[in-house]
This record gives sequence, C-alpha cells and structure tokens, in this order.
Amino acid sequence: MEKKKLGILLSTPPEDKNLTTVTSLANEALRQGVDTYLYLIDEGVRNVDRPEMERLKQNGVKLFLCAYGAQRRGIPTSDKAVFCGLVVLSDLVKGCDRFVTFN
Repeated sequence: MEKKKLGILLSTPPEDKNLTTVTSLANEALRQGVDTYLYLIDEGVRNVDRPEMERLKQNGVKLFLCAYGAQRRGIPTSDKAVFCGLVVLSDLVKGCDRFVTFN
C-alpha cells in the first residue's frame, strides 16, 4: 500500500506564527508515517535558514524552495533545500493526497 502524501506551502516570513503551525503539522504528519513535502515561496523562502527547517529535513520532510524568490531576496543556493520553480510546485499539488497553504 502506498504511503499518503501531504504537501505544504509556506509563503510567510519567519516572524509569522505560520512557521510554528507548519512545523507542528509537518512533525505530526511524519509521526503518522505520511510522506511530507514543504515548499517555501515568496517571503517564506526566508525560513530556509531557520533551525526548524533543518530539523524537519533531518526527520524526513522533503524541502523545496522557490529559486526565483530566493534570488530576489539574496538567498544563495545551498543544499538546505531543493531550489526549483513552479513546475515542481505544480507537480507537488497534483501528486499529493492533500495540499495545504499558509499565506
């Protein structure tokens, strides 16, 4: 039986309460054995340097980051996330059982 897949989009900056909500949601999904994908976009790309993101990634979250948004905000390419574009986001929306956004 194939595992369930949850996609999460975060577009708010680290100062926003959505970071805590997204972190809790992703951790709970992982605990339940759900494949979890997190896409950071717009101001959300600034979350990539947060320790919460590193822990989520270490625990199994597949972390993606909007390359265009990162470039506009001066975030250098690194191995902290997969830097990609909207085609990947579209594939995540299409391929996940559920996809939730935090704007």
